[in-house]
Amino acid sequence: MSNNLKETISNLQKDFTANPKNAVVQYESNSILKEGLQSVVNLREHKLIVDEPKSFGGKDEGPSPVELILAALATCQEITYKAFATASGINIESVSVKLKGELDLQGFLALNKDTRPGFQSISGTVDIKSSSPKAEIDKLIDTVNTHCPVLDILSKGVPIKLFQKVSSNTSVNSEQTEHIASVA
Repeated sequence: MSNNLKETISNLQKDFTANPKNAVVQYESNSILKEGLQSVVNLREHKLIVDEPKSFGGKDEGPSPVELILAALATCQEITYKAFATASGINIESVSVKLKGELDLQGFLALNKDTRPGFQSISGTVDIKSSSPKAEIDKLIDTVNTHCPVLDILSKGVPIKLFQKVSSNTSVNSEQTEHIASVA
């Protein structure tokens, strides 16, 4: 599998170097709130249930949105380590990530205007098992921390445009309002 992955990465690098426009991809997420606090999300051919814990009023039938943020960062780190290690010929026996995010619900529940509604902080450990020299692993760590897409999104922010389309069963007209969410 590593040779196939190495070949795939090499082919992508060659293609994107020759044709930079091919490197631009678009991802989509479509979700709908079904009942209570539970949403069903469609991502490509995958379906995901997102829910809140029972203690927060959900049915606990899936991870919460903020847990998915942690999962996205952890798995993106693991994938980025594997991809760059494979492309560089660095032996990685395993990589795993354990993260914790601290969230003050006073922000989400609008109880304190000075409290951020999102994570106050995210911390964790990346556990890398490798027989490769320390210098190679140190270089790999720097490369991953520079090129991990989710780490980049979370640490540097990304412009977000959300359009709200408000419609009513009793009204023929619907109204679309643009709100641009800003990232600090």
